[in-house]
Amino acid sequence: MTVAIPSAHREVRLAARPQGALRTDHFHVVEVPVPEPGPGQVLVRNRLMSVVAVMRTLMQGEADLPMPPYEPGQALWGPAIGEVIAAPGTDLSPGDLVEHRHGWREYAAVDVAGVQLIDPEAMPDVAAHLSQGVTAWLGIVRAAEVRKGDTVFVTGAAGGVGSLAGQFARLRGATRVIGSTGSQRKGEYLIKELGYDAVVIRGARPIEDQLREAAPDGIDAVFDNVGGEQLSAALAVARRGARVALVGSLSGQLSGGFSAPVEIDTGSLILRGITLRGMSGSDHLDAIPQAMREFGRALREGTIIFPHTRLSGIDQAPRALCELLQGRHIGAVLVEL
Repeated sequence: MTVAIPSAHREVRLAARPQGALRTDHFHVVEVPVPEPGPGQVLVRNRLMSVVAVMRTLMQGEADLPMPPYEPGQALWGPAIGEVIAAPGTDLSPGDLVEHRHGWREYAAVDVAGVQLIDPEAMPDVAAHLSQGVTAWLGIVRAAEVRKGDTVFVTGAAGGVGSLAGQFARLRGATRVIGSTGSQRKGEYLIKELGYDAVVIRGARPIEDQLREAAPDGIDAVFDNVGGEQLSAALAVARRGARVALVGSLSGQLSGGFSAPVEIDTGSLILRGITLRGMSGSDHLDAIPQAMREFGRALREGTIIFPHTRLSGIDQAPRALCELLQGRHIGAVLVEL
């Protein structure tokens, strides 16, 4: 069946580099001609896209990250799932579902090497392909090496990564899982819906005091997605031989940076035999197929849920990112196009 292709579509552009809190007026939603695929390209009609905190950092233009920054006046980009509309001279066919990096627009002409064909049977909900489940799995399994009987602390536990990391820790045999978050409402969700045993509320009292109460015998493994005070507290409470996975730096990213400095007592870490390990997905490409299989199986069996919020329409994408950075939602934030 031939699909009618409109002459124009909408895309979201960065209006100016933000200073301070991100606002929706830092973006423009503009109408532009639908691109025509060139040699070796496919035309994709985007159906879902995700927004993540690192997008705020990319708006600064100076972050030391292995990806290009956003430029004012240009369309943003990010993870998306779409339907192939035209794929001349390629092995793809109209109707195929693919994942790619050209979100923030309704249609995209993408190099065939930049799309990943999606197996509709791999996940019970195709949206899970846009989750950060692989990052959560790698951080728990490869970096923190969570083991049976561990007490585990997950920072940023209500976010897209943390909401899955705590669940993976439980599946790995952790007997006590503690999460940090920014509100009592989120803390109650973590305990009632995601199986956390205790929570630490940012801003309520000193993090270290709360963490010592939640883990009186100490912590065996840390999944740190925040940095700053929360990582300092985790290191202070860590048991001998603890493994600390450094996965994110939300305390810096929310204001547009990536640095989250922490003062470390090197002697104390040496005497306690504590391991700190930075975790980048690009260093664990060999494990991604296993992570996807285990994530999909857990979703089908109901041993893990995928917390997320969906907003509808490309014009809602700026609001979605602003609300993510404000901590308005639990889990991943997706936009349906």
